[in-house]
Amino acid sequence: MRKHSKHDFQYFISEGFSSMFTHGFMSFAAIGITVACLLIMGTFSLVAVNANATLEKLEEENDVLAFVDERLTEAEARALREEILAVPNVTGAEFISRTEALADYESQYEDEELFQDLPDSTLRHRFVVSLADISKMSETKELLADVPGIAKVNAYEELSNGFITIRNIATIVCVALIAMLFLVSVFIIANTIKLTTFDRRNEIAIMKMVGATNGFIRWPFVYEGFLMGLLSAVIAFFLQWGLYGLITSGISSSDAFDIIEIVSFSQMWLPVALIFVAAGMLIGIGGSVSAIRQFLKV
Repeated sequence: MRKHSKHDFQYFISEGFSSMFTHGFMSFAAIGITVACLLIMGTFSLVAVNANATLEKLEEENDVLAFVDERLTEAEARALREEILAVPNVTGAEFISRTEALADYESQYEDEELFQDLPDSTLRHRFVVSLADISKMSETKELLADVPGIAKVNAYEELSNGFITIRNIATIVCVALIAMLFLVSVFIIANTIKLTTFDRRNEIAIMKMVGATNGFIRWPFVYEGFLMGLLSAVIAFFLQWGLYGLITSGISSSDAFDIIEIVSFSQMWLPVALIFVAAGMLIGIGGSVSAIRQFLKV
C-alpha cells in the first residue's frame, strides 16, 4: 500500500479548503445546519445533566419524616433508630425530640408568641430519614410505616417523581434527537459534497484513467468534510457556552427555580468540547465518504 507523503497531505488539505470555499453558499448551509443540530443535541444533553444533578441534590436534601407513636417515651423512640436504619434504601436516620422540633418551629417564625403556651407534647418525636435512591421513595415509605412504633411517614413523592420523569424524558428525547440529527447532518454534508464531486466528475474520471487510486481521489473530499465538521463543532461549542450562560443566569436570578441544581459550564466544558469535536468530525467525514463513494465507481 502506498504511503502518503507530506506533500500529499498538503495537497489534500489545500484541495479540501479550496473545495469548501468554491461552494461557499452550500458549505455555509451545511455548516449552519450542522451547528444547529449540535446545539439542539447539546442543549438536551445539558438538560439531562442538570436534571440528574437536581435529582442527586434531592436525594441529599429531600428527606422523609417518620413520626413516632406519641405513646412511646423519648428513650423508646430513640431505640427505633436501629430498626429504621435496617430498612432497605435508608442511609441515615436523625432523631429529633418533641422539644427540638418545637424549637425548630419557633426559629422559623418571627412571632414567638404563637408558640409561647404550646406544650412540647403537642408535637411528636420524629426521625429525619435519608434515602439512597429517591426513585424508590414510595416503597421505602411503606417499609418505614411498617416499623413498629412509627405512626406516620411524610414523603414528598410528587416532587421526586416529577424530577425523575423530567430526567427520563430528557434522556429519551436526547438519545432520539442525537440519532435523528446526526443522520440529518450527515445527509446535508453528503449532499453538499456531492455537488462538489458532480462538478468535478470529469476530472475524477480522468484521474481514474491515468491510474490515480481511489484513496488519492477520496482524501480531498474527506478533508473537506472534516474541515466543515470541525468548524461546525467550534462554532456550536461557543454558541452553546453563551446560550447556556444566558439560560442559567436567568434561572439563578429567579426565586421560582431555587430547587433546580445548576451545573456550571466550567465543570463541563472539556467533555462538551470533545463530544462536539468528535460528533462534528464524524458527521463531516461520514458525509464525505457517503458522497464520494458513487463517483469512484467509474
